[in-house]
Amino acid sequence: MKKPDIELYWNLRNEMTRIRRFEEKTGQMYGLRKIGGFCHLYNGQEAVAVGFIGAMDHEKDKVLTGYRDHGHALAAGMDPDGIMAELFGKVTGVSRGKGGSMHLFDQDKGFLGGNGIVGAQIPVAVGVAFAQKYKKTRGATAVFFGDGAIHQGAFHEALNLAKIWKLPAVLICENNQWGMGTSWKRVSAVDDFSLMASAYGVRGEQVDGMDVLAVRDAALRALDDARNGNPVLIEARTYRYKGHSMSDPQKYRTRDEVDEYRKQDPIYLLEEKIKAANAWDEKLALAQDEAADAMAEQAVAFAESSPEPALHTIYEDIYAGVPFFMGGHDAATGRA
Repeated sequence: MKKPDIELYWNLRNEMTRIRRFEEKTGQMYGLRKIGGFCHLYNGQEAVAVGFIGAMDHEKDKVLTGYRDHGHALAAGMDPDGIMAELFGKVTGVSRGKGGSMHLFDQDKGFLGGNGIVGAQIPVAVGVAFAQKYKKTRGATAVFFGDGAIHQGAFHEALNLAKIWKLPAVLICENNQWGMGTSWKRVSAVDDFSLMASAYGVRGEQVDGMDVLAVRDAALRALDDARNGNPVLIEARTYRYKGHSMSDPQKYRTRDEVDEYRKQDPIYLLEEKIKAANAWDEKLALAQDEAADAMAEQAVAFAESSPEPALHTIYEDIYAGVPFFMGGHDAATGRA
């Protein structure tokens, strides 16, 4: 029997705790109207982002996801201060206050964005995987999307192309049971999304998305396959504790249902595994919790003290260069 890697277990607990506390603080700030617009929290799904992204090579691999992207961004190593500032719409945000909650981005971390359009990130990710193969980087691309996105045509077209071109892509469907306010069971012809892979000759795998260790093991297998030109589809069965977005009254599900899934909380399940290995350390757990709280508080303090974007920045980050009709020059002639 494989000996537990206790250091890994604690590192995974720390990463999930940081995401949980960040999201709890984000919810508080939204309630205080410090954050506006759309905001989709990741509470309950932490094991998917942490388990998968933690298994990736951040020097070569790329990550794309949808609008519920705070957890993935943090798991990829993005700065919590910059993320919170982005949520506040401040110029110090990771997208200079222009993207907000749904469009976090950090090229240096290999995080190529959240995407506000359901399923739109999937063909973009397959395009990134095509570039990796073309440039022979030996990198892989992981794209995360919800159960609502798997019925979009973009998913099927992208998976088909990934197989035809033998691209290093892993498609991860985070089935959190509810597509906005509709149960996935009411809109899907199959009850195992991993079976959809067989239509395109791709390996599919279903994994317990509340078990960070199971997700990590599935990630290591999938990434190895992808690097060898065999794209993979993974369905991670998980659950979101919060509403679809902050404006969701959640009248479509019962409190009993949510409470039942809280018994499968990914942080709690990992803690039970640590205890089963006789490696529980109450002081270390408390230190991780306090550090996560401090991180979230610091992120808010940074965001609140950051300046609003200046008016002239509205014209920036639109073109690769300043167009001549806005005071720039014509690249072809050099004339103003």
